[in-house]
Amino acid sequence: MTTSGAPVMRALLISPLNAGGRAEEVVERISRAILLGLVVDGEQLPTEVEFAGQLGVSPMTLREALAILREQGLVATRRGRNGGTFVQRPDSPPPGPLKERLASTTVSRLRDAADEQFAVSGASALLAAERASAASVRRLLHLVEQLASADEYGARIRADSRFHIEVAMASQSERLTRLEVNLQAELTALLWLPVEPQTVLEETVAEHHAIATAIAEEDGERARALAERHVQRNLRRLIELHLVVAER
Repeated sequence: MTTSGAPVMRALLISPLNAGGRAEEVVERISRAILLGLVVDGEQLPTEVEFAGQLGVSPMTLREALAILREQGLVATRRGRNGGTFVQRPDSPPPGPLKERLASTTVSRLRDAADEQFAVSGASALLAAERASAASVRRLLHLVEQLASADEYGARIRADSRFHIEVAMASQSERLTRLEVNLQAELTALLWLPVEPQTVLEETVAEHHAIATAIAEEDGERARALAERHVQRNLRRLIELHLVVAER
């Protein structure tokens, strides 16, 4: 990767896959990072040999994955002296597959994922209040502003997920950050399907601001309580959305 962006999130993206990683796993890892905004639109990926080594897969497996990503329109390959493979992030992911995924997910599975996020987000917020740097707090507040001004649901997905990942990063726990990245990839795009009123955005912005403020004020218990309440509210939203799309 280039040196722009958050190095910890880069490390999460390029940490080796399990032995024998398949092209589908590579596609999932890279597409998740692109859609969550963990890599920048137009950013050049490493050479195939270098990137395959970082991911712990063979160059042939990576080449197959990149071909799939090109078909999906998420990367583009340019030839010539300044060529290479570049990120090509859409403004918003297509809503159809997201609606199908939400409709086919059971309420029990949504609750199970939310239970994990309740634990991860609460612990991350508590530790962030103890360990966050001034720069991390500034990034959190900036991401609150980004969400408030986001007018496309793709931009809302990125600002929302980046906020929670930044809280986990501020906890200085690699394990919590890794878990939060996975949870954001699983849930956040579903939360912002364009079927809800503007008031949802305003409420989410207010909740993010309250969490960021508690972290800035080093009030760990309040930060944890606010983060846990936020997860519970998001679960209610997901269940309501699931019922709406399942009926259509």
